[in-house]
Amino acid sequence: MSEQSPIGPVDSSQVPRFAGFATFARLPRIDEVERADIAVVGVPFDTGVSYRPGARFGPAALREASRLLRPYHPGLDVSPFARAQVVDAGDIALNPFHIGSAIETLQDEAQRFAAAGTRMVTVGGDHTIALPLLRAAAAQHGPVALLHFDAHLDTWDTYFGEPYTHGTPFRRASEEGLLDTSALCHVGTRGPLYGKRDLDEDRRLGFGIVTSGDVLRRGVADTVAALSERIGDRPLYISVDIDVLDPAHAPGTGTPEAGGMTSRELLEILRGLAGHRIVGADVVELAPAYDHAEITAIAASHVAYDLVSLLSLGVSA
Repeated sequence: MSEQSPIGPVDSSQVPRFAGFATFARLPRIDEVERADIAVVGVPFDTGVSYRPGARFGPAALREASRLLRPYHPGLDVSPFARAQVVDAGDIALNPFHIGSAIETLQDEAQRFAAAGTRMVTVGGDHTIALPLLRAAAAQHGPVALLHFDAHLDTWDTYFGEPYTHGTPFRRASEEGLLDTSALCHVGTRGPLYGKRDLDEDRRLGFGIVTSGDVLRRGVADTVAALSERIGDRPLYISVDIDVLDPAHAPGTGTPEAGGMTSRELLEILRGLAGHRIVGADVVELAPAYDHAEITAIAASHVAYDLVSLLSLGVSA
């Protein structure tokens, strides 16, 4: 089976895009193939949110919005579904009443995918899920480089005394030694903070910051060059909170902030990362109850498609 050509999406000339099962990009389910190089995995969990809930419905909304995705990526000059066996692995069911239990379950499941040689593009869900995914990545590769696209730092210590929330995953990851502290960067941050101490503590953890204003002033090319220099050849994990986009481009999210990046800027920066050793990625905080015309879901589905395409470049053709 390893020499068999990958099974791709349903043929839209035979079955209309609006019909059939809503798998990511109309790809086969994981139980329909004998191997999976890359799996798109849903994690419908939002118990860690601090403001508007609803990201538990993000995976389903992203799948629906992905129906129009096509098999050739001209920006990266790759046909990801022909180069790699990409599948939709469905959703991982987590305990919605106990964050600690949910984190343990997701870490175990992520390590199971890794053991099978399958790299994940995980669709949330809230940003709490990044911590167990980073635990699994570090267990396989050692401390990883991290690019974190987000309006917020997500390096706070606790909320109401709770150490595991969507605002704390990267502090916990740093404390646990999961991250290569010479290769960490937030991209797209903006908005008010609790105090200057937030920035000081974030810097102490090893993070650099490229704000959304920096992207505007420096442009995509200079931003990519700076990020690439910081990452080097280290194994790289990419975490994308969809609220990195301005609410004009992503209203359907739990903690929106004015002054964000455009979807074009985000996608072009991601495409500029081609050639790096990407070991996993997530797209989180899509909350469709606040979306309209699928604006946010469409943006998130294209981000997931670009991440799958980048991962496919690391698969031997």
